[in-house]
Amino acid sequence: MPKILFVCTGNLYRSPLAAAFFVRKLQENKKQKNWEVGSAGTWTVKGKSVPQEVLIAAEKFGLDLKGHATSMLDTNLLATQDLILVMERGHKEALSVEFPLARNKIYMLSEAVDDQEYDIPDPLKSGQAIDALAADLSELMERGHPKIVDLVERLPSGR
Repeated sequence: MPKILFVCTGNLYRSPLAAAFFVRKLQENKKQKNWEVGSAGTWTVKGKSVPQEVLIAAEKFGLDLKGHATSMLDTNLLATQDLILVMERGHKEALSVEFPLARNKIYMLSEAVDDQEYDIPDPLKSGQAIDALAADLSELMERGHPKIVDLVERLPSGR
């Protein structure tokens, strides 16, 4: 069973939305069963719910994030993942240094989808509207889903 983890800073905006969009693509492709998809933050408090504006934006895309609770990265969580997709260069660099055993399975989401590294900005810093962030992540998962699946299957730990 492949395991994928989406990572952002607070696990409140980008990573829960990206994970939910990816899960929906997996559900649409009935051949891809038994995948485990999660999200976590590099700097968060465990157990927080996503903000109301994220719930509303997710609902506009047919996603339900009401049950989401923030999760903090740790060695044990990273060790169990086949692929870790981060939102920013800083995430990739920090995780690679702090968790060297996971280095070979850490990719930027943009790198996995578009074969180039660019940040998916934190809306709290960039001021980007949550609806626009959700639309961007939806589009990334639409075109990137097959590439992410292929990447998991090519990694040494891919199943």
